[in-house]
Amino acid sequence: MYKFLGIFIAFLFISILVPLQTEAQSACTNQIAGKSRSQLEQELEACNLEIAQWTETLNNTKQMSASFARDVAALTAKINAAQANIKSRNIAISNLVKDIATKQSEIVVLDGRITNGKQAIAVILRKTNDINSYSLAEAVLSDKNLSDFFVDIDTYASTEKALANLFAELRDVKAQTEEEKKELDKKRQAEAAAKAQLEAAKKVVEVANAEKKTLLAVSQSNEKTYAQVLSDRQAKAAQIRAVLFPLVDAGAIPFGTALAYAEAASAKTGVRSALILGILQQESNLGANVGRCVITNLSTGETKNPTTGYIWKNGIHPTRDLPLLQQILKDLGRDAYSTKVSCPVAGISGYGGAMGPTQFIPSTWNLLVPKISNATDKTTPDPWNPADAIMAAAILLQGNGAARGTYEAERQAACKYYSGRSCSTARHIASYGNQVMSRASNIQLTMIDPLQNL
Repeated sequence: MYKFLGIFIAFLFISILVPLQTEAQSACTNQIAGKSRSQLEQELEACNLEIAQWTETLNNTKQMSASFARDVAALTAKINAAQANIKSRNIAISNLVKDIATKQSEIVVLDGRITNGKQAIAVILRKTNDINSYSLAEAVLSDKNLSDFFVDIDTYASTEKALANLFAELRDVKAQTEEEKKELDKKRQAEAAAKAQLEAAKKVVEVANAEKKTLLAVSQSNEKTYAQVLSDRQAKAAQIRAVLFPLVDAGAIPFGTALAYAEAASAKTGVRSALILGILQQESNLGANVGRCVITNLSTGETKNPTTGYIWKNGIHPTRDLPLLQQILKDLGRDAYSTKVSCPVAGISGYGGAMGPTQFIPSTWNLLVPKISNATDKTTPDPWNPADAIMAAAILLQGNGAARGTYEAERQAACKYYSGRSCSTARHIASYGNQVMSRASNIQLTMIDPLQNL
């Protein structure tokens, strides 16, 4: 035992000191203030290199046999990779702040041009109106010579032409200002996404640090062997797998089963399993409007909530979705009057009629059927079947860009999953995307990672 502890302690010195030396030599630092954009770009490149190096170290440790040493090395690599990611996000945020400040200055200048243009137009209009109000008699009786009077007329005539040009320029300036403001909004959204990703990276560090401290404390005592630690982990993993994952119209399934479906879908689409399950959890927990209605009229699409008795005249879109829903139900052998679909969302215009755990409206499901069939090897996929529904969700997320794997790509894919539009379209759409990302992060850290012994 003491020989093992001696080897283990020696390994710890190596695993802890090497990262410190690497960081000391690296250009990836937390020192951002006062640096130029080119310097920050160089540091960002160094941070990205460091992230790749620690990710490779983490992947290599997974191939080692199970031991205290392997687990501490894996956690050390995970912590350093996350910290390098935090540094890179800080640099990105700093650059965005600089860009936003520059853009705001440009907008102030443009607003000033518009204000000056409006004042110039007002002066020209007044003078033009004044000269146009003169009659011939007034011109003859004026104190000015007729030649001077008509010089004024010529001057104001040319001014009128300039007026048209000024209006055109003003319209161009206004359009330019609007474009600048749109760019500024995009920058602000990017900054918000970067900050959210930064918070997610900090959570990874906090969890990994806590796990590492616990593991070090256990390894330095004689009370537990690694076999006991492994047994504890296996018990925790069993508990996680057994947690019931609520599904709309499918009751609930163990998390382990939902994860298996998500991993199969991830393998087909490249979309992260945690994001797929985040969508699934979000759709299953939206509230009473989800999966609580039944069709009462197959001609109009009227639906009813049997629990409350409330009737929705706009239950299902009568031309876009209702015929497709009836065909889907017929193909699956389901009863059209008892199969539950979503009710319309109270306070938001639109229709209900979404189907199954991942809440697809019939028209969207119908578009995806060929891809779902290809991925599941089923001629008639079932939107109420958890495996089929999860595969469909992953396919739609993939089509919306989630396979790129970045925080913002996943967030935008979630917003489009919900509404077909980007997160910036409306506050409730952005809220949906943010909630999905929060759920996905929690699922990754507290459920998926522990199952992978990270």
